[in-house]
Order: sequence, then C-alpha cells, then structure tokens
Amino acid sequence: MAETQVVASKSSSEDTRKVLLSIQNVRVWFELRRFGFGIAGYVRAVDGVAFDLHEGEAIAVVGESGCGKSSLMRTILGLHRPREGQVVFEDKVISEMGREGLKWYRMHVGYIQQDPYGALPPFMSVQRILEEPLITAGVHNKKEREERVRKVLTEVKMTPVEDFLHKFPHMLSGGQQQRTVIARAMIRNPRLIVADEPVSMLDASVRVEILKLLRSLQASHNLSFIYITHDLSTVKYFSERIFVMYAGQLVEKGPIGKILKNPLHPYTHALIAATSDPDARNAETYKEVPPGEPPSLVKPPAGCRFHPRCSRIIKGTCDVEEPPEFQPEPGHQVKCWLYK
Repeated sequence: MAETQVVASKSSSEDTRKVLLSIQNVRVWFELRRFGFGIAGYVRAVDGVAFDLHEGEAIAVVGESGCGKSSLMRTILGLHRPREGQVVFEDKVISEMGREGLKWYRMHVGYIQQDPYGALPPFMSVQRILEEPLITAGVHNKKEREERVRKVLTEVKMTPVEDFLHKFPHMLSGGQQQRTVIARAMIRNPRLIVADEPVSMLDASVRVEILKLLRSLQASHNLSFIYITHDLSTVKYFSERIFVMYAGQLVEKGPIGKILKNPLHPYTHALIAATSDPDARNAETYKEVPPGEPPSLVKPPAGCRFHPRCSRIIKGTCDVEEPPEFQPEPGHQVKCWLYK
C-alpha cells in the first residue's frame, strides 16, 4: 500500500481565508453517577474533535443519530464546556468567557433549530419574535427595530412583509415557520450560523428551496455556516467541506466533491450507501450497510471505533490501536489504517 502522509489533528486545508472558529482537540464527556453518588463512568460524546472554519465558509458535520453531532453543536454555542481542548472564536476562548463575554459571542452567532414550530413561542407574533433578539441586544429604538424586521423578512422571502408581521406561528406553513427561524438567526447580523438539521422536519418539496435560501444568505452576508445533518443527500446543495462523525470522532474530512465521489473511510461508504435516491434505476447500485449498531460511548471499543462493524478490518491493528489521521490526497483526511 502506498505510503501516505500522517497529518496533525487540525485541518490541512489550504484555504487562505481568515480562520473564524477553531475547534482544538475538543473532548466533551458527561458524568454518569450511581444513585447520585460517585462517578460511575463517562459518556464520551465528543472525543478529540479538531477543525478550523474560515470566514465565509460552509461546512457540514454528518453522521447518524448518537454520533455526537448535537453535543459538538452545543459546545460550539457555548452551552457545554469541553473537558479538554478549546473552542476559539476570533482568538477568544469561549470556555474562558464570563457572562458579558458570552453575551458578546452570542451576538455574533445565530442558531437555526431543527423543529421550527417547537422553536417559536406560540403566543408571539412574527414581528415580536424577531424584535425580541434586538431588544436583548439593546436596540431600543422602535423604528429601527421595525426597519430591521422588515429587511430580514424580505431577505428570507416572506413577502409582502405586511402579510406576515402580525401572524402567529400556528398560522404559518412549515416552510414559513422555518423562514421565520432563519430570520431570527439573521436579525442581529451574525458572522456564524449553526444550523441543526434545518430541513429534516420539512416536506421534500421545500428542503432544497430552504437550503438554497441559506446558501444565498451565506454568500450575500459572507457568513460562516456549520450545517449539522444525518442526510448526505442534502449537503451537496450547501457545503464546501464535509466532516464525517462516528462515535464522537471525526473519521473523514474533505471537500464535498472528493468525499461524495471518492469516500475513503468504510463508514462514509456506509452512509452514502444508506442515502435514499429517488431514481429507481439506481436501486441496483445500493450496497449493504454494515451490520450492528454504533458502539456505546460509555465504553467505546479499543482501536478504531468502527472496527466491530467493518468488513475491511485488519486484525491485530484496527481492533488494537486507534488510527491517526492520514492524508491520502491533498485536503482529504481520514482516520483509517487502510491508508497507512
């Protein structure tokens, strides 16, 4: 097998844009307590994740349920403190911030929730929902708030604006509810948007439309985006790079074209095989997904965490020693002994 370069944990992307957010070997472990007394173990939800996000870049973190995506997202938002490692935004360490520092940080970060109806207070009108973040940010001028609300509703294509200002969430369609959530995330002119499965609750006919809207907002505002999803079929509409997550770790990183056309890690192959395709002619090309379930994050297996389900396991290596990150081709990294 050809020799390949072993790379450091950080992304080796040659992107010349400024790094906005840096995830530096982050570990997020949750304590397990026995009857409330003493620590019985840890849930290793995020276990050594590292990457850089550049200004104006859109990335996707992809993996099945329980892989640690949501815990990573909440850590980026400052809701969880890492056990080890750092989340750095504009050279400021998030876990070291006090109350005022976190307030400043959250002024620059927008959040798009998975369930738009559950994310919107049912007793508030659309105008009130969008004004609330401005009030907490100290925008006390009513006319200025109204102008900004009208502007953001126009940007998310909820026009004529007058038709939506005084509606309540239950009066909106699913797509309109999600546009309202997007408008709320955009209202304070953030520099980073974290989108948690933003289209999984929507009809198929609306999904691409919402992703294209996010892409246009990202381009027009030079936003950085982190798109959290389990669905590889949607990332091609939005992301520049894909990070594949399994059992708390990133097992493959690379540009979207390289990963979708030439996946390297057996788990990435499995994700692509499990992706639905509306074209019946492609049914015969589907591959079997690996047997079994993801490992327990309380007691993950030794070696590569995917090895109990992997058909290409190298006995005595994959099941013994955790693989480092290899770079078989420029900008494409993978944690797998097959590329040693």
